[in-house]
Amino acid sequence: MSGQVITTHAADFRAALPAGGRLIGLDVGAKTIGTAFCDAGWSFATAAKTIKRTKFGADKAAIEQLVREQEIRGIVIGLPLNMDGTDSPRTQSTRAFARNIAVLGLPVLLWDERWSTQAVERAMIDADISRAKRAERVDSAAAAFILQGAIDAMAGQSDFE
Repeated sequence: MSGQVITTHAADFRAALPAGGRLIGLDVGAKTIGTAFCDAGWSFATAAKTIKRTKFGADKAAIEQLVREQEIRGIVIGLPLNMDGTDSPRTQSTRAFARNIAVLGLPVLLWDERWSTQAVERAMIDADISRAKRAERVDSAAAAFILQGAIDAMAGQSDFE
């Protein structure tokens, strides 16, 4: 498997994972990191835990533990672009996070997350979830939304064995 692959192209990420495998999705914020996982066949993403951010070493250790426990083969990170598709200061911070997390040796896909949090918030409001419960769940739900978008884009690109 090819580590150190960091791409914004689903096809390149897919090519780095010829045997498929479970993926982790990350919604990296200033205070928290929402996490989600998908099945090895890349059919569905499920929200998982939210990691409270501290120093990068602790954040990396928490992600590394999840990667080991869940037998993760690749990482999908939400990329917070401006609405016109250009980079913002948050985008640069996320790209730096991706470069730092690539030391885990797994391929990394940076996936456009421009509408993820808004879509998740809207769905939670429509489901009549309280503001307090939404605050607890929005980061991991956004990670699942990001991961689902990425796996949907990769669906059908190659058959798994």
